[in-house]
Amino acid sequence: MRKLSIAIDGPAGAGKSSVSKILAARLGYAYLDTGAMYRAVTYEVLSKGIFDEMEIVLMTNKIDMEVKPDKDAMLVFVDGEDVTPFLRTADVSAHVSWVSAMAGVRRAMVKIQRKQAEKGGIVLDGRDIGTTVLPNADVKIFLTASAHTRAIRRCMELAAAGQDVTPEGIEEDIKKRDYQDSHRAVSPLRQADDAVLLDNGDLTLEETADAIISICREKFPGFDA
Repeated sequence: MRKLSIAIDGPAGAGKSSVSKILAARLGYAYLDTGAMYRAVTYEVLSKGIFDEMEIVLMTNKIDMEVKPDKDAMLVFVDGEDVTPFLRTADVSAHVSWVSAMAGVRRAMVKIQRKQAEKGGIVLDGRDIGTTVLPNADVKIFLTASAHTRAIRRCMELAAAGQDVTPEGIEEDIKKRDYQDSHRAVSPLRQADDAVLLDNGDLTLEETADAIISICREKFPGFDA
């Protein structure tokens, strides 16, 4: 059977990236973290000190971005430099909604993302995959959990990376991010009409991947046989 294109959307901290990596590994599919691509643009914006929208869009249209699979992740290269280690810093997280809301930035990124996905056998995650990037994806999932649960998860992730954060502060940031993402003028965060809503607040990452595979099997019996 042909390989599927699987789109996983949802708010920050829902576990989209981690689940997508597990899912891609199980199915032998490629994994494309679209959020990391926007974070890479944001990192370049902050590194270069560019804060004018027109200049940011011009930079993005010229950016030489390449994504490469790693054994359990995706690496992002900009102008030949591996910027992956810098993509989850608090500074990038604080500015990525602003950068990713720019129409010109999104148009440039969507071109790259669609080109990566056109052959199928791929898992993409982000905030507008099922609605904008791949509206004809074979399977669409909207992954979510409460803001409190997502804050605890993100706090543990950042603490493990050596950052001094509190669950309360992270939860407030997540709520602001949710509002920004769902109210932006270009490609706002929303559940596609044909997406399956999956709340994984009480599920582990492995159990979430199991649930998505079950959803795929219901729609395409034997797809992973």
